[in-house]
Amino acid sequence: MMRSRPIFQGIVALAGLAGLAAFAPRASAEDVAAFYAGRTINLYIGYSIGGAYDVYARQIARTLGKHIPGNPTVVPQNMEGAGSLRAANYIYTRAPKDGTAIATFGRGIAFYPLMGMSGATFDATKLNWLGSANNETSLCVAWAATGITSIDDLKTREMTAGGTGPSDDTVQFVKVINAALGTRMRTVTGYPGGGDVLLAMERGEVEGRCGWSYSSLLSTRKSWIADHKVNILLQLGLRKHPELPDVPLAVDLPMAPDRLAILRLVFARQVMGRPFVAPPGVPPERLAALREAFMATMKDPEFLADAEQAQLEIDPVDGAEVQKLVTDTYRTPPDLALEAGKMMN
Repeated sequence: MMRSRPIFQGIVALAGLAGLAAFAPRASAEDVAAFYAGRTINLYIGYSIGGAYDVYARQIARTLGKHIPGNPTVVPQNMEGAGSLRAANYIYTRAPKDGTAIATFGRGIAFYPLMGMSGATFDATKLNWLGSANNETSLCVAWAATGITSIDDLKTREMTAGGTGPSDDTVQFVKVINAALGTRMRTVTGYPGGGDVLLAMERGEVEGRCGWSYSSLLSTRKSWIADHKVNILLQLGLRKHPELPDVPLAVDLPMAPDRLAILRLVFARQVMGRPFVAPPGVPPERLAALREAFMATMKDPEFLADAEQAQLEIDPVDGAEVQKLVTDTYRTPPDLALEAGKMMN
């Protein structure tokens, strides 16, 4: 009888562990709810009020808290600067790492350190990516009154294009397209956000915009297409948008093989077209809750109705896929990545 005691004790111990394991998910969910109940999550937006990043973020903020255990209030805060690099640096280095701070910034910012571009104080592979609201196609457009109707026109005449900061698509895409295709665009920078660039186009300060998301055009200036105020010259991404079958895609145009490889590297960011991120160090159970809440928001009928009314294109990518994209892109051969960075600088 004495010999059976250790076996019996082992069975009891295993049963206890099984009970604890069954209880753990519920306890974890309850812990997350207890933490977030009555709290505020600050959502830092790397651009000024009125641009597409701002519009997307504010729509998401209205619904996101509903899907987080404990139902915290999500408060948008604009933190423009350096083409949203300021917000990216802040969320990595200074923001609280307890799950009460998240951010959205330019999709290309994640690859800034990879390409040897100065100013970044973060490691993109250590950021916690929550997901992206869209898989983007960007555009180069010209104000119709300029008479510029095709990308070939830009090989024989200069077009001034409005931009924000050096790390933003509106500046970087101009440089890589000029280098790859021989176009003659010139950026006028310093605008706080995309909405300011559009006002500059209307005032005649600049002649066009390059690196403008098609989803942003639809959400902020759809009437410009119907009223023929702009000409769409080129699509920037790895795939054509189904609504623009007759607009050329940059990577389909003739160019040197090394230039094509660089364009493909630069345009990989389009998959994470509207990225949302949390700092490193967020407790795993809270990070999981934030990721789940983000994707639940993307499927929320009320959110989708609001997005449709605001003419926001929603084509979500989950956090794990964005995290993998960033990690995989950081395996790019250093010489190719650095050449792309020099091209954009």
